[in-house]
Amino acid sequence: MTRRRAPWLAGAVSLALLLSAIPGANAAPEPAAGPTYQLGATPAAPARAAQTTTIPDWRLQSSAVATGTGAAISAPGFNDSSWYAVPKRSTVLAGLIANNKYGDVNFGNNLQKANRNDFLVPWWYRRSFTADPAPGTHTFLKLNGGVISRGEVWLNGTKIAGTDTVIGAYPTYEFDVTSLLRKGDNALAIRANSADQDRDLIIHFIDWAQLPADRNQGIFRDVQLAASGAVSLRDLRVDTDLPLPSLNHADITVKVNARNNTNAPVTAEVSGTAGNVGFRQTVSLAAKETKTVSFTPANTVGLRFLNPQVWWPFQMGGQPMYDAALSAAVNGTVADTAKTSFGVREVSSRLNKGGREFSVNGKPFLVRGGGWASDLFLRTDLRYLQDQMNLVRSMGMNTIRLEGKPENDEFYDMADRAGVMLITGWECCSKWEKYSSFTAEDNRVAGESAEDEAKRIRNHPSMLAFMIGSDAAPGAGLEKIYLDALNRAEWKQPVISSAKALSSPQLGSPGMKMDGPYWWEPPNYWYNEQLGGAAGFASEIGPGPTIPEMDELKKFLPQGDINKLTDYNATQYHLSRSDTFNKLTFWGTALDGRYGKPANAAEVVKKAQLANYETNRAQFEAFGRDWSDTNKPATGVIYWMLNNAWPTMYWHLYDYYLATGGSYFGAKTALRPLHVQYSYDDKSIAVVNTGLADVPGLSVQATVFNLDGTVKADETRPVSAKANGSVRAGNLPQPSGLSTTYFTRLLLKDGSGKVLDRNVYWLSTKADTLNYGSSTWYHTPQSGYADLKGLNNLAAASVQSSAKSTVDGENTKTTVTLTNNSSGKQVGFFVRANIRKGAGGPEVLPTDWSDNYVTLWPGETLTLTGTYRTADLGGATPSVEINGHNVAKQVLPAPIR
Repeated sequence: MTRRRAPWLAGAVSLALLLSAIPGANAAPEPAAGPTYQLGATPAAPARAAQTTTIPDWRLQSSAVATGTGAAISAPGFNDSSWYAVPKRSTVLAGLIANNKYGDVNFGNNLQKANRNDFLVPWWYRRSFTADPAPGTHTFLKLNGGVISRGEVWLNGTKIAGTDTVIGAYPTYEFDVTSLLRKGDNALAIRANSADQDRDLIIHFIDWAQLPADRNQGIFRDVQLAASGAVSLRDLRVDTDLPLPSLNHADITVKVNARNNTNAPVTAEVSGTAGNVGFRQTVSLAAKETKTVSFTPANTVGLRFLNPQVWWPFQMGGQPMYDAALSAAVNGTVADTAKTSFGVREVSSRLNKGGREFSVNGKPFLVRGGGWASDLFLRTDLRYLQDQMNLVRSMGMNTIRLEGKPENDEFYDMADRAGVMLITGWECCSKWEKYSSFTAEDNRVAGESAEDEAKRIRNHPSMLAFMIGSDAAPGAGLEKIYLDALNRAEWKQPVISSAKALSSPQLGSPGMKMDGPYWWEPPNYWYNEQLGGAAGFASEIGPGPTIPEMDELKKFLPQGDINKLTDYNATQYHLSRSDTFNKLTFWGTALDGRYGKPANAAEVVKKAQLANYETNRAQFEAFGRDWSDTNKPATGVIYWMLNNAWPTMYWHLYDYYLATGGSYFGAKTALRPLHVQYSYDDKSIAVVNTGLADVPGLSVQATVFNLDGTVKADETRPVSAKANGSVRAGNLPQPSGLSTTYFTRLLLKDGSGKVLDRNVYWLSTKADTLNYGSSTWYHTPQSGYADLKGLNNLAAASVQSSAKSTVDGENTKTTVTLTNNSSGKQVGFFVRANIRKGAGGPEVLPTDWSDNYVTLWPGETLTLTGTYRTADLGGATPSVEINGHNVAKQVLPAPIR
């Protein structure tokens, strides 16, 4: 990487002079209220070629306290013992939180304890390390992401780079520090400037949560010391080319940049493997020269993979991965190595009746995904990330959109293994889209950001597209900067101008729409082909508030705020910082109109699960059904949002603590791979199949029940499920004499009568109506409400329950069997199971449930399974709590056998 690579000569300033510049005293930080983060052992710089050391942690202090010069602070003898110890990836505020400076910032208004004024000055990161550089070894300081908002980098008293070089969240940097290292003690110091989302190309959380007071100032990606011999290998990339529609072979191209680190010519042998194919090539490099070394089927026998293992999104196939590993040797000695993983797959896109349609390996791919929120403080918790990826796949969601929140490398590896596709790109509502304010420097940083992000993620088969705009599209000049940058990175996936219906000069129409909603809409909204309804590609839409169960609310809301849930005009700190979304408003009005006014907060929570379940299910079902609409096909939908950066009561499918409520299971029901569903617009029944093979010989049984359990209609009709599409299976029976609120149960069966899918709806003879003429950018108001109030008068049902647990590796699986043994016709409605750490203990989270919030009629038995880490029980015996809308709470042991 010659761009932004700066060799530095050792400074002439002696250590004694540097030490004399250190201030005699540094003010101590304010004592923390509880346990503080502890620094680990002193790291050592790599001693030999082809080794890398990641800075494991830092000392952190405000420049208002640490007032010395960079030369003084980066001197090896500087005393930083009074500074905060913080993790290796730690914004300033994340570091202070790790030291418990503000208590639980998730609870109540505690986040307000962080004073914005504390972060209007630069903060210093410092780390001492040892080194014993061997002769002929070249050492490079690598910043694998930028410094927010700007950085000044010092090593052993010498300034390596200033704030005119290290700018923005995403550009990467590499500096040759060979001549600055000394045997024994060394010190690295980085000064991070204050951040402002309207001024800087950084990371902004918009209206997704309350903002961090530091605006994510500081370091959030790894800083490393990498050693090479005379030659370094950089930017290893692998391209795969399939002769679609055939998958019988794949042409593999492997490229790597070989860089001569010396001032003399050098000859290196670059060798390696891709899969089980070996190759080698000799390259001659002039002094300081970099060349791209390529291995292709034309020059390397075996790089045409015959009958390759093809990587697919998880609903279409498996996720086999290959490894590529290269080394460079000079005079028979290894100078450097590089490795990556890759998958054989090919992505393309086109406009289909105006909507963006993606294809993977030649097969049309219906995107049904969610919008990602990184941790509000940009902390990296790998287990937490993996838990979320597991929940995404278990839900059946096939895509995640990362709007201005590109994650660290491990996240992309997780997506590759899970078979979940990723759309990356820039964010709205910040400097990133204030195009008229861009300076020449902004243009440079924007281009560097695109190039370096694309290089970092380009080898991942989970990548679907790069959006260079979100709520806006760049003009000709900036579009060219982005496209040139992506071309330099050899980005091969689709590039989209905007998440909104805004074209750019070269890319043209994005095939996207961003017409809302972002707040409550009833189920039938999603079936209308207006605004956010199921037509085209809706890049971010959702029904707003998603209130978790009471157990979760108590983790972040004081009781006073919980009590306020019945006041829909009360401002809630744990909704949004935006005046548009900081009150429940007409979400609550609709809840009252459809389900009846809740008497207390507990009833708000209870009815919220119903509302979230039915509208989330309808959103994904509508797009699934209309994927096969030949007139206005629904080509994709991104639910707004998938998760929360910080605990809130809106915009998520699972909550911050990974609890899965009605919103999650409504979506999970809709996203089953072979699924039978009801249509709120025309009362038709559809079968959606996301697999790549037809499934013939099926049948659909549709049963309509009155509220009292009386069967009003029961019909069975044959159907064959079309591969990667939907088919209709007639209409729902419309018998006379229906109760105002009634139920429908749909069963999809195979030829033997085995139930493959089950779906239960609570419906009303009175339809929800919408006033499209009064729509805003975030909401279409209702002019009338479905009457579901009859659910409040359901007779009590008797559900017999049993539970048992088994251990499988590190996990425990608890199986819960539910049987409606009511003596009459009473339905057991919306029955939920949850696992506790012993009777009366806290809920075990995360738990991956096969299903939940289920409804069953007398004589029916359903089995639910919940899988979780055994360690999360804390040694307790698992206990299961069962409760339902009209089913009394039960607590039963689930001993491990």
